[in-house]
Amino acid sequence: MFQPTRREILLGAANLGATAFLRPAIAQTPPDFRLGALYPESGPLALIGQESFRGLELAVEARNAAGGVQGRRIVLYRRNAQNPGQASQAARQLMSAERVAAVFGTAASPLAVPASVAAELQGVPYFELGAPSDALTLRGDRFVFRSAATASAEAALTVRACMRLLPELWSTPLAQLRVFLLHEGGAYGQNVALVQEALLRQGLGPVAAGRFAYPAAALPEQNPNPAADYPAIVQRMRDTKPDVVLHSGYPAEAQALFAAMRGANWAPRMLIGTATGYGMRDTADAIGADVEGVMVVGPAPYAVGGPLAAAAATWAERYAARHGQPPRSGYSLQDALGASVFLEALHRAGSTDRERIRDAVLAMRGTDAGFPFEVDGSGQNRLAQPVLSQWQAGPEGPRLVAIAPEPAALAPPAPRMVLISSP
Repeated sequence: MFQPTRREILLGAANLGATAFLRPAIAQTPPDFRLGALYPESGPLALIGQESFRGLELAVEARNAAGGVQGRRIVLYRRNAQNPGQASQAARQLMSAERVAAVFGTAASPLAVPASVAAELQGVPYFELGAPSDALTLRGDRFVFRSAATASAEAALTVRACMRLLPELWSTPLAQLRVFLLHEGGAYGQNVALVQEALLRQGLGPVAAGRFAYPAAALPEQNPNPAADYPAIVQRMRDTKPDVVLHSGYPAEAQALFAAMRGANWAPRMLIGTATGYGMRDTADAIGADVEGVMVVGPAPYAVGGPLAAAAATWAERYAARHGQPPRSGYSLQDALGASVFLEALHRAGSTDRERIRDAVLAMRGTDAGFPFEVDGSGQNRLAQPVLSQWQAGPEGPRLVAIAPEPAALAPPAPRMVLISSP
Protein backbone atom coordinates (compact mmCIF):
# COMPACT_ATOMS: atom_id res chain seq x y z
CA MET A 1 0.00 0.00 0.00
CA PHE A 2 1.26 3.49 -0.83
CA GLN A 3 2.47 5.39 2.25
CA PRO A 4 3.25 9.15 2.03
CA THR A 5 6.58 10.28 3.35
CA ARG A 6 6.86 12.54 6.39
CA ARG A 7 7.92 15.43 4.13
CA GLU A 8 4.79 14.98 1.94
CA ILE A 9 2.56 14.94 5.01
CA LEU A 10 4.07 18.17 6.30
CA LEU A 11 3.79 19.87 2.91
CA GLY A 12 0.16 18.77 2.61
CA ALA A 13 -0.68 20.13 6.04
CA ALA A 14 0.99 23.41 5.21
CA ASN A 15 -0.95 23.71 1.96
CA LEU A 16 -4.21 22.86 3.74
CA GLY A 17 -3.53 25.54 6.32
CA ALA A 18 -2.81 28.08 3.62
CA THR A 19 -6.06 27.19 1.87
CA ALA A 20 -8.02 27.48 5.10
CA PHE A 21 -6.38 30.84 5.72
CA LEU A 22 -7.67 32.11 2.38
CA ARG A 23 -11.26 30.87 2.80
CA PRO A 24 -12.67 33.34 5.38
CA ALA A 25 -12.44 36.24 2.92
CA ILE A 26 -14.97 34.41 0.74
CA ALA A 27 -17.15 32.91 3.44
CA GLN A 28 -17.54 36.06 5.55
CA THR A 29 -20.38 37.46 3.39
CA PRO A 30 -23.56 36.40 5.20
CA PRO A 31 -26.50 35.01 3.23
CA ASP A 32 -29.43 37.24 2.31
CA PHE A 33 -32.31 37.62 4.74
CA ARG A 34 -35.24 36.27 2.71
CA LEU A 35 -38.71 37.77 3.23
CA GLY A 36 -41.96 37.15 1.38
CA ALA A 37 -44.24 39.91 0.06
CA LEU A 38 -47.76 38.82 -0.86
CA TYR A 39 -49.92 41.50 -2.51
CA PRO A 40 -52.49 41.70 -5.32
CA GLU A 41 -50.60 42.90 -8.40
CA SER A 42 -53.47 42.48 -10.86
CA GLY A 43 -57.26 42.38 -10.82
CA PRO A 44 -59.70 44.64 -8.91
CA LEU A 45 -57.35 45.02 -5.91
CA ALA A 46 -54.24 45.83 -7.95
CA LEU A 47 -54.11 49.54 -7.11
CA ILE A 48 -54.15 49.05 -3.37
CA GLY A 49 -51.78 46.10 -3.69
CA GLN A 50 -49.23 48.04 -5.71
CA GLU A 51 -49.40 51.11 -3.48
CA SER A 52 -49.11 49.08 -0.27
CA PHE A 53 -46.17 47.07 -1.62
CA ARG A 54 -44.38 50.33 -2.38
CA GLY A 55 -44.52 51.17 1.31
CA LEU A 56 -42.98 47.84 2.28
CA GLU A 57 -40.37 48.24 -0.45
CA LEU A 58 -39.37 51.69 0.83
CA ALA A 59 -39.01 50.33 4.37
CA VAL A 60 -36.79 47.48 3.16
CA GLU A 61 -34.60 49.86 1.15
CA ALA A 62 -34.19 52.12 4.19
CA ARG A 63 -33.36 49.14 6.38
CA ASN A 64 -30.79 47.80 3.92
CA ALA A 65 -29.16 51.22 3.75
CA ALA A 66 -28.80 51.05 7.55
CA GLY A 67 -27.19 47.60 7.51
CA GLY A 68 -30.08 45.23 6.91
CA VAL A 69 -31.44 42.73 9.43
CA GLN A 70 -29.03 40.85 11.68
CA GLY A 71 -26.20 42.09 9.49
CA ARG A 72 -27.76 40.53 6.40
CA ARG A 73 -29.15 42.20 3.29
CA ILE A 74 -32.94 41.86 2.97
CA VAL A 75 -34.27 40.37 -0.25
CA LEU A 76 -38.01 40.45 -0.97
CA TYR A 77 -39.64 37.57 -2.83
CA ARG A 78 -42.90 38.90 -4.22
CA ARG A 79 -46.00 36.89 -5.08
CA ASN A 80 -49.30 37.95 -6.66
CA ALA A 81 -52.75 36.92 -5.40
CA GLN A 82 -56.14 38.06 -6.69
CA ASN A 83 -58.43 35.83 -4.63
CA PRO A 84 -58.39 33.79 -1.40
CA GLY A 85 -57.29 30.54 -3.10
CA GLN A 86 -54.34 32.22 -4.77
CA ALA A 87 -53.37 33.93 -1.52
CA SER A 88 -53.16 30.64 0.35
CA GLN A 89 -51.21 28.97 -2.46
CA ALA A 90 -48.80 31.91 -2.84
CA ALA A 91 -48.07 31.92 0.89
CA ARG A 92 -47.21 28.21 0.78
CA GLN A 93 -44.92 28.77 -2.22
CA LEU A 94 -43.05 31.54 -0.43
CA MET A 95 -42.47 29.30 2.56
CA SER A 96 -41.57 26.11 0.70
CA ALA A 97 -39.85 27.18 -2.52
CA GLU A 98 -38.29 30.46 -1.36
CA ARG A 99 -37.87 29.43 2.30
CA VAL A 100 -38.60 32.94 3.57
CA ALA A 101 -38.15 33.81 7.24
CA ALA A 102 -41.48 35.68 7.34
CA VAL A 103 -44.31 36.81 5.06
CA PHE A 104 -45.51 40.41 4.70
CA GLY A 105 -48.82 41.43 3.12
CA THR A 106 -51.49 41.87 1.87
CA ALA A 107 -53.55 45.09 2.05
CA ALA A 108 -56.86 43.26 1.50
CA SER A 109 -58.87 41.29 4.05
CA PRO A 110 -60.10 38.62 1.58
CA LEU A 111 -56.45 37.73 0.95
CA ALA A 112 -54.96 38.29 4.39
CA VAL A 113 -57.05 35.72 6.21
CA PRO A 114 -56.20 32.67 4.02
CA ALA A 115 -52.57 33.74 3.62
CA SER A 116 -52.12 34.08 7.38
CA VAL A 117 -53.79 30.70 8.00
CA ALA A 118 -51.27 29.04 5.66
CA ALA A 119 -48.36 30.78 7.41
CA GLU A 120 -49.58 29.85 10.88
CA LEU A 121 -49.92 26.20 9.90
CA GLN A 122 -46.25 26.22 8.84
CA GLY A 123 -45.15 28.18 11.90
CA VAL A 124 -43.80 31.05 9.77
CA PRO A 125 -44.34 34.59 11.13
CA TYR A 126 -46.92 36.55 9.14
CA PHE A 127 -46.95 40.37 9.29
CA GLU A 128 -50.10 42.11 8.05
CA LEU A 129 -49.52 45.79 7.36
CA GLY A 130 -52.96 46.85 6.15
CA ALA A 131 -55.94 44.47 5.92
CA PRO A 132 -58.26 45.45 8.79
CA SER A 133 -60.73 42.54 9.18
CA ASP A 134 -61.03 41.71 12.90
CA ALA A 135 -60.99 37.98 12.13
CA LEU A 136 -57.29 38.10 11.32
CA THR A 137 -56.20 38.44 14.95
CA LEU A 138 -59.13 36.77 16.69
CA ARG A 139 -58.21 33.16 15.89
CA GLY A 140 -55.65 32.72 18.64
CA ASP A 141 -52.75 32.35 16.18
CA ARG A 142 -49.28 32.52 17.67
CA PHE A 143 -47.30 33.92 14.74
CA VAL A 144 -49.78 36.28 13.02
CA PHE A 145 -49.29 39.98 13.72
CA ARG A 146 -50.91 43.17 12.43
CA SER A 147 -49.62 46.74 12.70
CA ALA A 148 -52.72 48.46 11.24
CA ALA A 149 -56.05 49.32 12.88
CA THR A 150 -59.00 46.90 12.88
CA ALA A 151 -62.25 47.13 10.95
CA SER A 152 -64.10 47.65 14.23
CA ALA A 153 -61.96 50.69 14.99
CA GLU A 154 -62.75 52.09 11.54
CA ALA A 155 -66.47 51.49 12.05
CA ALA A 156 -66.42 53.20 15.42
CA LEU A 157 -64.75 56.29 13.96
CA THR A 158 -67.40 56.61 11.24
CA VAL A 159 -70.12 56.60 13.91
CA ARG A 160 -68.24 59.11 16.08
CA ALA A 161 -68.09 61.42 13.07
CA CYS A 162 -71.88 61.14 12.75
CA MET A 163 -72.46 61.73 16.45
CA ARG A 164 -69.97 64.51 17.17
CA LEU A 165 -68.63 66.16 14.05
CA LEU A 166 -71.56 66.45 11.63
CA PRO A 167 -74.22 67.74 14.07
CA GLU A 168 -71.88 70.57 14.99
CA LEU A 169 -71.00 71.33 11.37
CA TRP A 170 -74.65 71.40 10.36
CA SER A 171 -76.14 72.85 13.57
CA THR A 172 -78.52 69.89 13.50
CA PRO A 173 -79.82 68.03 16.57
CA LEU A 174 -78.13 64.66 16.87
CA ALA A 175 -81.37 62.68 17.08
CA GLN A 176 -82.57 64.11 13.75
CA LEU A 177 -79.73 62.68 11.69
CA ARG A 178 -80.51 59.66 9.53
CA VAL A 179 -77.71 57.28 8.51
CA PHE A 180 -77.75 54.61 5.79
CA LEU A 181 -75.24 51.74 5.87
CA LEU A 182 -74.02 50.51 2.47
CA HIS A 183 -71.33 47.84 2.29
CA GLU A 184 -69.78 45.05 0.28
CA GLY A 185 -70.92 41.64 1.42
CA GLY A 186 -67.51 40.14 2.22
CA ALA A 187 -66.01 39.58 5.64
CA TYR A 188 -64.65 43.13 5.86
CA GLY A 189 -67.86 44.90 4.83
CA GLN A 190 -69.97 42.76 7.16
CA ASN A 191 -67.51 43.41 9.99
CA VAL A 192 -67.75 47.18 9.59
CA ALA A 193 -71.52 47.30 9.13
CA LEU A 194 -72.32 45.12 12.14
CA VAL A 195 -70.29 47.37 14.42
CA GLN A 196 -71.81 50.52 12.90
CA GLU A 197 -75.33 49.15 13.30
CA ALA A 198 -74.72 48.10 16.90
CA LEU A 199 -73.42 51.55 17.84
CA LEU A 200 -76.26 53.35 16.08
CA ARG A 201 -78.87 51.16 17.78
CA GLN A 202 -77.73 52.09 21.26
CA GLY A 203 -80.25 54.91 21.04
CA LEU A 204 -77.77 57.62 21.90
CA GLY A 205 -77.39 59.22 18.51
CA PRO A 206 -78.42 59.18 14.85
CA VAL A 207 -81.13 56.92 13.49
CA ALA A 208 -80.13 53.97 11.30
CA ALA A 209 -82.24 54.67 8.21
CA GLY A 210 -81.34 51.41 6.49
CA ARG A 211 -78.67 48.90 5.59
CA PHE A 212 -77.84 47.14 2.33
CA ALA A 213 -75.13 44.62 1.41
CA TYR A 214 -74.09 43.88 -2.17
CA PRO A 215 -71.67 41.34 -3.71
CA ALA A 216 -68.10 42.62 -3.61
CA ALA A 217 -66.55 43.86 -6.86
CA ALA A 218 -63.17 42.96 -5.35
CA LEU A 219 -64.08 39.32 -6.03
CA PRO A 220 -65.26 39.26 -9.68
CA GLU A 221 -66.70 35.78 -9.33
CA GLN A 222 -69.22 37.30 -6.89
CA ASN A 223 -70.00 40.48 -8.80
CA PRO A 224 -68.68 40.64 -12.39
CA ASN A 225 -70.57 43.88 -13.22
CA PRO A 226 -70.90 46.09 -10.11
CA ALA A 227 -72.11 49.16 -12.01
CA ALA A 228 -75.33 47.43 -13.09
CA ASP A 229 -76.84 47.37 -9.58
CA TYR A 230 -76.09 50.90 -8.47
CA PRO A 231 -79.04 52.85 -9.94
CA ALA A 232 -81.35 50.59 -7.90
CA ILE A 233 -79.10 50.92 -4.84
CA VAL A 234 -79.19 54.72 -5.09
CA GLN A 235 -82.97 54.71 -5.44
CA ARG A 236 -83.25 52.49 -2.36
CA MET A 237 -81.10 54.88 -0.34
CA ARG A 238 -82.94 57.92 -1.67
CA ASP A 239 -86.26 56.52 -0.50
CA THR A 240 -85.01 56.43 3.10
CA LYS A 241 -83.92 60.11 2.96
CA PRO A 242 -80.56 59.70 4.76
CA ASP A 243 -78.40 62.65 5.73
CA VAL A 244 -75.29 60.47 5.78
CA VAL A 245 -74.26 57.34 3.87
CA LEU A 246 -71.54 55.17 5.40
CA HIS A 247 -70.05 53.15 2.54
CA SER A 248 -67.57 50.30 2.99
CA GLY A 249 -66.40 49.34 -0.47
CA TYR A 250 -63.63 49.00 -3.01
CA PRO A 251 -62.58 51.37 -5.85
CA ALA A 252 -64.86 50.02 -8.60
CA GLU A 253 -67.81 50.17 -6.21
CA ALA A 254 -67.12 53.78 -5.18
CA GLN A 255 -66.89 54.82 -8.82
CA ALA A 256 -70.13 53.00 -9.67
CA LEU A 257 -71.92 54.62 -6.73
CA PHE A 258 -70.93 58.14 -7.77
CA ALA A 259 -71.91 57.50 -11.38
CA ALA A 260 -75.35 56.36 -10.21
CA MET A 261 -75.77 59.36 -7.87
CA ARG A 262 -74.94 61.73 -10.71
CA GLY A 263 -77.44 59.92 -12.92
CA ALA A 264 -80.14 60.27 -10.27
CA ASN A 265 -79.21 63.90 -9.48
CA TRP A 266 -79.16 62.92 -5.82
CA ALA A 267 -76.61 62.55 -3.03
CA PRO A 268 -76.73 62.55 0.77
CA ARG A 269 -75.49 65.56 2.67
CA MET A 270 -72.34 63.60 3.48
CA LEU A 271 -70.72 60.33 2.48
CA ILE A 272 -68.11 58.70 4.73
CA GLY A 273 -66.20 55.93 3.01
CA THR A 274 -64.03 53.18 4.43
CA ALA A 275 -61.86 50.48 2.85
CA THR A 276 -59.72 51.14 -0.18
CA GLY A 277 -62.55 52.60 -2.24
CA TYR A 278 -62.04 56.15 -1.04
CA GLY A 279 -58.45 56.58 0.08
CA MET A 280 -56.67 56.23 -3.29
CA ARG A 281 -55.73 59.13 -5.54
CA ASP A 282 -56.58 56.97 -8.56
CA THR A 283 -60.16 56.55 -7.34
CA ALA A 284 -60.49 60.27 -6.67
CA ASP A 285 -59.25 61.03 -10.18
CA ALA A 286 -61.76 58.57 -11.64
CA ILE A 287 -64.65 60.12 -9.71
CA GLY A 288 -63.54 63.65 -10.57
CA ALA A 289 -64.46 66.89 -8.86
CA ASP A 290 -67.46 65.27 -7.17
CA VAL A 291 -65.12 63.57 -4.71
CA GLU A 292 -64.49 66.92 -3.00
CA GLY A 293 -66.02 66.94 0.47
CA VAL A 294 -66.18 63.15 0.83
CA MET A 295 -64.86 61.95 4.18
CA VAL A 296 -62.65 58.88 4.47
CA VAL A 297 -61.83 56.63 7.42
CA GLY A 298 -58.60 54.68 7.10
CA PRO A 299 -54.85 55.06 7.56
CA ALA A 300 -53.35 58.49 8.04
CA PRO A 301 -52.85 60.34 4.74
CA TYR A 302 -49.53 62.00 3.98
CA ALA A 303 -51.21 65.36 4.71
CA VAL A 304 -51.37 64.77 8.47
CA GLY A 305 -50.49 66.76 11.57
CA GLY A 306 -49.15 65.88 15.00
CA PRO A 307 -46.27 63.52 15.81
CA LEU A 308 -46.63 61.68 12.49
CA ALA A 309 -46.17 64.76 10.31
CA ALA A 310 -42.37 64.66 10.10
CA ALA A 311 -42.26 60.95 9.30
CA ALA A 312 -44.97 61.37 6.64
CA ALA A 313 -42.93 64.11 4.96
CA THR A 314 -39.80 61.94 4.99
CA TRP A 315 -41.55 58.91 3.50
CA ALA A 316 -43.24 61.14 0.88
CA GLU A 317 -39.81 62.38 -0.24
CA ARG A 318 -38.49 58.83 -0.47
CA TYR A 319 -41.58 57.75 -2.40
CA ALA A 320 -41.25 60.59 -4.91
CA ALA A 321 -37.52 59.92 -5.39
CA ARG A 322 -38.17 56.21 -5.92
CA HIS A 323 -41.22 56.44 -8.21
CA GLY A 324 -41.02 59.89 -9.79
CA GLN A 325 -44.45 60.92 -8.53
CA PRO A 326 -46.18 61.83 -5.26
CA PRO A 327 -47.68 59.03 -3.15
CA ARG A 328 -51.08 57.79 -4.30
CA SER A 329 -52.49 57.18 -0.81
CA GLY A 330 -51.75 56.79 2.87
CA TYR A 331 -51.65 53.02 2.39
CA SER A 332 -48.00 53.20 1.34
CA LEU A 333 -47.28 55.30 4.43
CA GLN A 334 -49.10 52.79 6.63
CA ASP A 335 -47.08 49.88 5.21
CA ALA A 336 -43.77 51.72 5.44
CA LEU A 337 -44.33 52.55 9.10
CA GLY A 338 -45.58 49.10 10.08
CA ALA A 339 -42.87 47.29 8.11
CA SER A 340 -40.17 49.42 9.74
CA VAL A 341 -41.27 48.26 13.19
CA PHE A 342 -41.48 44.59 12.21
CA LEU A 343 -38.07 44.75 10.49
CA GLU A 344 -36.58 46.15 13.68
CA ALA A 345 -38.18 43.30 15.63
CA LEU A 346 -36.66 40.76 13.21
CA HIS A 347 -33.30 42.40 13.76
CA ARG A 348 -33.62 42.28 17.54
CA ALA A 349 -34.67 38.64 17.44
CA GLY A 350 -31.09 37.77 16.46
CA SER A 351 -32.14 34.69 14.50
CA THR A 352 -34.96 33.29 12.38
CA ASP A 353 -36.29 31.20 15.25
CA ARG A 354 -40.05 31.83 15.31
CA GLU A 355 -40.32 31.99 19.10
CA ARG A 356 -37.53 34.54 19.32
CA ILE A 357 -39.22 36.58 16.59
CA ARG A 358 -42.51 36.45 18.48
CA ASP A 359 -40.83 37.58 21.70
CA ALA A 360 -39.12 40.44 19.86
CA VAL A 361 -42.40 41.63 18.30
CA LEU A 362 -44.19 41.52 21.66
CA ALA A 363 -41.37 43.54 23.23
CA MET A 364 -41.53 46.39 20.69
CA ARG A 365 -42.85 49.70 22.03
CA GLY A 366 -43.50 52.57 19.64
CA THR A 367 -41.04 54.24 17.31
CA ASP A 368 -39.28 57.55 16.97
CA ALA A 369 -41.39 58.20 13.85
CA GLY A 370 -44.53 58.94 15.87
CA PHE A 371 -46.11 55.61 14.98
CA PRO A 372 -47.78 54.09 18.08
CA PHE A 373 -47.07 50.38 18.39
CA GLU A 374 -47.68 47.77 21.06
CA VAL A 375 -48.81 44.29 20.06
CA ASP A 376 -51.11 42.42 22.43
CA GLY A 377 -51.31 38.67 22.96
CA SER A 378 -53.56 38.23 19.92
CA GLY A 379 -50.97 39.78 17.59
CA GLN A 380 -52.87 43.06 17.13
CA ASN A 381 -51.21 46.46 17.49
CA ARG A 382 -53.59 47.71 20.14
CA LEU A 383 -52.43 51.33 19.75
CA ALA A 384 -53.24 51.54 16.04
CA GLN A 385 -56.10 53.93 15.31
CA PRO A 386 -57.64 55.06 12.01
CA VAL A 387 -57.82 58.68 10.95
CA LEU A 388 -60.77 60.66 9.59
CA SER A 389 -59.72 62.50 6.43
CA GLN A 390 -61.52 64.51 3.76
CA TRP A 391 -61.00 65.24 0.10
CA GLN A 392 -60.58 69.02 0.09
CA ALA A 393 -59.79 71.54 -2.65
CA GLY A 394 -56.11 72.03 -3.37
CA PRO A 395 -53.97 73.91 -5.90
CA GLU A 396 -53.75 70.79 -8.09
CA GLY A 397 -57.21 69.39 -7.40
CA PRO A 398 -58.74 67.63 -4.40
CA ARG A 399 -56.29 66.21 -1.89
CA LEU A 400 -56.88 63.95 1.10
CA VAL A 401 -56.27 65.81 4.37
CA ALA A 402 -56.56 64.56 7.96
CA ILE A 403 -59.38 66.31 9.85
CA ALA A 404 -59.72 64.21 13.04
CA PRO A 405 -58.90 63.22 15.70
CA GLU A 406 -56.50 65.67 17.28
CA PRO A 407 -53.57 66.00 17.01
CA ALA A 408 -53.55 64.28 13.62
CA ALA A 409 -55.91 66.88 12.13
CA LEU A 410 -54.22 69.19 9.64
CA ALA A 411 -57.29 71.12 8.46
CA PRO A 412 -60.85 71.83 9.66
CA PRO A 413 -63.64 69.79 8.06
CA ALA A 414 -65.69 71.17 5.18
CA PRO A 415 -69.44 70.87 5.90
CA ARG A 416 -70.66 69.44 2.61
CA MET A 417 -69.90 67.49 -0.56
CA VAL A 418 -69.69 69.06 -4.00
CA LEU A 419 -72.17 66.50 -5.33
CA ILE A 420 -75.25 67.36 -3.29
CA SER A 421 -78.96 66.78 -3.74
CA SER A 422 -81.16 69.63 -4.92
CA PRO A 423 -83.27 71.43 -2.28
